[in-house]
Amino acid sequence: MSLKHLPPRLPPLPAKKSAVLSVLDIGTSKIVCLVARLNPGDQATAPRGRTHRCRVLGIGHHRALGMKGGAVIDMDAVEASIRFAVDAAERMAGVQIEGAIINVTGGRLASRLYDAKVAIAGRAVTQADIHRVLEACTARGEAEGRAVLHSLPVGFALGETRHIQDPTGMVGEELGADMHVLSCDAAAARNLMLAVERCHLSVEGLVATPYAAGLAALAEDEAELGAALIDMGAGTTSVSVFFGGHLAHVDGFAVGGNHVTTDVARGLGVSLADAERLKTLYGACLTSVTDESETVAIVPAGEDPERPTHLPKAQLISIIKPRVEEILELVRDRLKQAGFPAHAGRKLVLTGGACQLTGMQAAVKRIVSGQVRIGRPLGIGGLPEAAKNPAFAASVGLLIYPQVSGIEHFRPSRQAQTQSRQEPGYIGRVGRWLKGSF
Repeated sequence: MSLKHLPPRLPPLPAKKSAVLSVLDIGTSKIVCLVARLNPGDQATAPRGRTHRCRVLGIGHHRALGMKGGAVIDMDAVEASIRFAVDAAERMAGVQIEGAIINVTGGRLASRLYDAKVAIAGRAVTQADIHRVLEACTARGEAEGRAVLHSLPVGFALGETRHIQDPTGMVGEELGADMHVLSCDAAAARNLMLAVERCHLSVEGLVATPYAAGLAALAEDEAELGAALIDMGAGTTSVSVFFGGHLAHVDGFAVGGNHVTTDVARGLGVSLADAERLKTLYGACLTSVTDESETVAIVPAGEDPERPTHLPKAQLISIIKPRVEEILELVRDRLKQAGFPAHAGRKLVLTGGACQLTGMQAAVKRIVSGQVRIGRPLGIGGLPEAAKNPAFAASVGLLIYPQVSGIEHFRPSRQAQTQSRQEPGYIGRVGRWLKGSF
């Protein structure tokens, strides 16, 4: 299999068909498995792109072992963690999971915008013309050692007329297209797939984590008017920008909440487990007037836990604050380099477990700018209260993705091409329609 065509292509979910889906959110700190039933919903009231009502049947999560910066570093440990999470979800849902949609967080996520043009000589645009121009965009987006995760058509152009959503039937001399191509390191994606396949599960699709989080946490108007989503995980921080209802940009880097924990462990001389507890219970990224008077109890590594040492809370915050500021400055600079400078009107939505640190919203507003809110999974039923928080946004987004995967363009596999040749004409088209609708 060519590395460039590595990720499996997930077919869109038929609008009138129910389905039971399984997803695996494989992060640096936790692995989440969700099993959900998707039933056809009311198109008039559902958010744009959502065709189904989603209800969670089972959930399982386990501490992620063998992961660092969103990438696999110990295959056996990752396999064991996945098995625990899948087993818990299967028991709760009462089903056997055979395949799952998984997310990609590491592997140097990157996105590029490509354009291409084809001549149509003044006649009406056909589906074959659209396919030709999208193929030309896709060919430009392929690179050695990179796996294409998403190929999203942004808009079409006929002559000087741009931002056309569907040019079918329109006339012109030249058809142009803009396409957003999102890719990652092929080796990182392949190792992630291998870890899942070793659990006797098939990988049904790969989804970029910041894209999935945006599908779950952004309101329809936010995606339309323009919003940036910052997904702050344990090992990585990733950014996705939505505008005009489309994913416009994705970026990420391997610095996250675990780096804050490590700083606390080194700065105070405590174990990593104690550092995580101190960060969660007493940590903040903004100072207050009471920090000097309040104290926290710490147990230095190797010391007697019955005789803790007391330190001012201000000392803990003085360790956490610089690392959080570094992460947010990286986000700000990455957005600026990509041509999306922060401004007062930009809406910023925070997801991921690390965004729940006290004072994070104020810190983001001060450093990155914009109107800030915490993003939680929207429009899903059956989710336990403990999972209705920003740490589970990407997990829920994986359930929404099959409803919108149809807008992407991918080269058909040889099997699909052979099948299309075997089913020509009217009868073949009717057969495919019946198969997809009922």
